Amino acid sequence: MNDLSQQTEKHLKVFGCAAMIASVLLIAQLATAQTFSFSPGDPDGKVGASSRPASPGKIETETADDFVLQQTQIINKATIKGLLPADTDLTKIKDVEVEIYHVFPVDSAPASGHVPSRTNSPSDVEIGTATRDANSGTLKFSATVESASFSVDHTVVNDITHGQPGLTGEEVEIIIMFTTPIILPPGNYFFRPEVLVTGADFLFLSVPRPIVLPGNAFVGDRQAWIRNSGLSPDWLRIGTDIMADGDTFNMAFSLNGEAVPNAGTPGTANCKGKTVSALSQQFGTIDDATGALGFSSVAALQDGVALFCGR
Repeated sequence: MNDLSQQTEKHLKVFGCAAMIASVLLIAQLATAQTFSFSPGDPDGKVGASSRPASPGKIETETADDFVLQQTQIINKATIKGLLPADTDLTKIKDVEVEIYHVFPVDSAPASGHVPSRTNSPSDVEIGTATRDANSGTLKFSATVESASFSVDHTVVNDITHGQPGLTGEEVEIIIMFTTPIILPPGNYFFRPEVLVTGADFLFLSVPRPIVLPGNAFVGDRQAWIRNSGLSPDWLRIGTDIMADGDTFNMAFSLNGEAVPNAGTPGTANCKGKTVSALSQQFGTIDDATGALGFSSVAALQDGVALFCGR
């Protein structure tokens, strides 16, 4: 073998080794992505609780259930399950809004004394940077019928101080994609969806409490709460203040996204830079992070991080 051939073979070996190392590093980077998924379980047929915006002849009614984050999460998808009157045309679902709340007394005035307890309830007001609404273009949704005939034992619709009789309707699942994903630091939160349906109410379906498989049980699980614009800012416990049979309830929702273990801390000077850097390292590049997380552009991701960081 002449000197030129030997040099060529050597270069090929070096190139091959470098390519292998690059592949290993890429795999390692991708492996750092930590998919997040949470659900308290499947509907149990016990309760359907109204969760709707205000509309002609109807006041706003909100139902919320809690979840916990152990590390910073970017949430880009949610699902909710509810009850509609039988044979409802799903095109009558005109809007979906999602709000996230801290746990009382954060973002709240002192307890009013108008309700039995505010301990472990949602806060008075939502986290402003986490609100998403189809009408504002920050989420998209699609609905499917899960069961044409689904029954609940009780409902909580207009008079939220008392439970109402059960009913049968169609069980629907609404898949929500956040076009502007929600970034939240570790902590305890409440998830509150509202669904606007022409000529009907969306009844958020209950799931077992304590959480059972296939739900994701966690320590400190709080029960579901409800309020309307007449009671606001206070909330009532569906299973303790309204239902008298001793049960407590969770609600049928799920959340999905990606954990960002090395994100910055909101309110600190280096939060944005540290979070963007963590995403770049976690996904390979900031462009890759943008696509993987569902942001419309790098600028949108950076804006989301700025909101998360509070600056």
